[in-house]
Amino acid sequence: MSNLNDLIRRLGGFDPKQVEWLHLLVGDWQIISDLAFADLVLWVPDGEGFTAVAHCRPSTGSTVHHDDVVGRHVPEGRRSLLEETMAAGTIRRSEEPRWTGSYAVREDLVPVLFEGKAIAVVSREANLGTARSQSRLERNYQSAADDLCAMMTRGEFPSSSVPGFRRGMPRVGDGMVRLDADGAVQYASPNALSCFHRLGVQGNMNGRNLAEAVSDIIEAHSLVDETLPVVLMGRAAWLTEVESYGVSLTLRAQPITEHGERRGAVLLVRDVSEVRRRERELLTKDATIREIHHRVKNNLQTVAALLRLQARRSNSDETREALGEAMRRVATIATVHETLSQTIDETVDFDNVFVRVLRLAADVASPGDHPTTKVLGSFGFVGADVATSLSVVLMELVSNAVEHGYEGSGGEIEIEARRDDCDLTVYVRDSGTGVSNAGPGTGLGTQIVRTLVQGELRGTINWIPRPSGGTEVVVHVHLCSRNSSDGE
Repeated sequence: MSNLNDLIRRLGGFDPKQVEWLHLLVGDWQIISDLAFADLVLWVPDGEGFTAVAHCRPSTGSTVHHDDVVGRHVPEGRRSLLEETMAAGTIRRSEEPRWTGSYAVREDLVPVLFEGKAIAVVSREANLGTARSQSRLERNYQSAADDLCAMMTRGEFPSSSVPGFRRGMPRVGDGMVRLDADGAVQYASPNALSCFHRLGVQGNMNGRNLAEAVSDIIEAHSLVDETLPVVLMGRAAWLTEVESYGVSLTLRAQPITEHGERRGAVLLVRDVSEVRRRERELLTKDATIREIHHRVKNNLQTVAALLRLQARRSNSDETREALGEAMRRVATIATVHETLSQTIDETVDFDNVFVRVLRLAADVASPGDHPTTKVLGSFGFVGADVATSLSVVLMELVSNAVEHGYEGSGGEIEIEARRDDCDLTVYVRDSGTGVSNAGPGTGLGTQIVRTLVQGELRGTINWIPRPSGGTEVVVHVHLCSRNSSDGE
């Protein structure tokens, strides 16, 4: 299915400002759909008639179109009605319901004006097949929808200052309040009343100034968003939040204007106390996890320091070498935990980790000229469990190339990472003495590498003699299948 941009570009005839206006409308017309208990379909002229480029269904009532209508052309019998609506620039209300074969539909046509010119038509289609009593709530909803549609015909809706996406943004069903031009409550839906009562606003709200009522119950030490008074007065189409005694409400205002003069506002409210409580719990858990990683890093660095001290006190070269290798392995794992302690995610940018791993691996270089290292490609982000094992594997491979491949004679080691979504392949190449046909040997470093790649990483590793001399080690890990199997 084509999106709004694709359809409008294909139809042509719109400048970028008009396209942006239609995007703003589609991004904010759910409020009208919910208030009107109606589907909204955006029709734009296509040279031969009209094409539907966007569709919105109400969350407060039954939909008219069970199938998607985006991309369809308007039926020939309705084409003239849309043309007349655009030409007149006023709302055309249906005199009689339209019968679909299963139920009746009441359709109003609303011209979309931009800079004084009608550029599209919105059809507001309500399903009359569901009997609905004219309750006070419905009358206020419908009245608010009428006001917003009238603003659309004057180019006053949507508002360019509408906030971007934010978690917890309220909808009509969460709670709706009608305000007059002075910010006094004309009507509050039952859900809205419940929200403000939980916040601490008691008694009947009709006729009360909402900003004053809320400010009276906010705790003296509470932090208050500077936009709160503006939203509670209905003066701007902004989003804000208020919290008092553990109750958090998200508020969003939509001013009602007539020729630029504010006549009142629609205020949407949602109780997000549970959402914010869970967010605080997650932040606490994240902080705890980061602290754990930090302490593990400190402990591992302490172990590495002890191994270093023990190596210095040893009289045996073989013992010093073994302790030095153990120290570097512990320090490599500590590097990963240090990186994890600085982020809220359980993933790390492995390119940054690998720079430090290379630095540790260089410590094993034999006296004389150190081999140079060249890194190609990017590892990307990997999970914490992958990062730890992969760090140790690469440190062992690079250290082995430095120590045994060149034996202090200089040279170059090339490490190339190829990441294709879930597949990670790493090549470690040297031009040293190379491996024999029998394989890389059975030393402790080789055993560690095989165990980690085949066991922890569940990948593959191969040592390949290079025709020009030296060795190429290929490590392949499929990250996605590994993560999914871990979660089973």
